[in-house]
Order: sequence, then structure tokens, then C-alpha cells
Amino acid sequence: MTKFTVNGNPVHFKMAPETPLLWALRDAANLTGTKFGCGAGLCGACTVHVDGKAVRSCQVPIGSLEGTLVTTIEGLSDDRSHAVQQAWIAEQVPQCGYCQSGMIMAVAALLKTNPRPSDAEIDANITNLCRCGTYPRIRKAIHRAARGDDAATLPGPDTTAAEAARLAPSLKAG
Repeated sequence: MTKFTVNGNPVHFKMAPETPLLWALRDAANLTGTKFGCGAGLCGACTVHVDGKAVRSCQVPIGSLEGTLVTTIEGLSDDRSHAVQQAWIAEQVPQCGYCQSGMIMAVAALLKTNPRPSDAEIDANITNLCRCGTYPRIRKAIHRAARGDDAATLPGPDTTAAEAARLAPSLKAG
């Protein structure tokens, strides 16, 4: 039985130690924000934090996680208030949205160790793939999160569409 902490909660997985973390999170813990993309650690859709570092969860066997702290997109913030999530909203990054949780987790880890990354540092550290090609908006959102722009004025999860448009005109509906 593998024991570690996920989003602040101790977990005990009765699964084979070679089970990828991705499947333990999605199937056993019902944390479906972490996505399956390629299964080979290439796309980054499954990125989570292990002890604060971004890892591709499809490549990490749960047997290697004993005593660690795992954070998924669900644990990054409970109300979408994390600076990266707010910047993603403000810069209208998501298109299809599939890669977004992994991308956000990778960026959050980067900004924790490098609060003002250059474009070259972003390119070197954020290797997640976006099938929709929203890379220019992703870069703008990373720089916005690093600056801390508009974090207090962006709408929270219970905000109506009209209130969101008033608070952040870039989110104007329709």
C-alpha cells in the first residue's frame, strides 16, 4: 500500500506500485482535472506537482511517491484565485482547454522557482504541448502572472457573466 499526500489529504492507494500516478489520481481519487494525453510523458497534459516540482504523472509510478506531497490542478486553489489561473482567464488562453490543467501546473512550478522568467526561460521550461496553438496567449499569461496584474480585480467562480464583464472587460461575453 502506497501512502502519500494529495492536495493536503493523506491517501493510501491499494494499487500495484508500478501504477502511474495519473491513473491513481483519476481512477482511485476521482481527481479528473489531470488529463491523459500521450501516456509517454511528452505532451504534459498530466502535469502535477510532486514536492513542488512539475512532473508528468503518466511517468511516475506511485510506488516511488511514499511520503511525498502531490498537488493537482484541483489543489492549486479552491476558487481559481491562483495568479496563473487568473492570468489564464484574463488573457483568454483556453481554446479547447484539454492541455490547460497541465500547462497551468507547469507554469505555477516555474514561477515558484523563477518569478520573472524571460521568454527563453519560458521556452526552456514549459515544454507542454497545446494542440490549439495558443502559445502567444500562454506567454502573455505567464508574464501577466509574473507581474501580478489584475489578480484582485478578476472575477471569482461564483461571479455572474455580467459582473465578470464589468470587472474584467477582456472577459466580456458574446
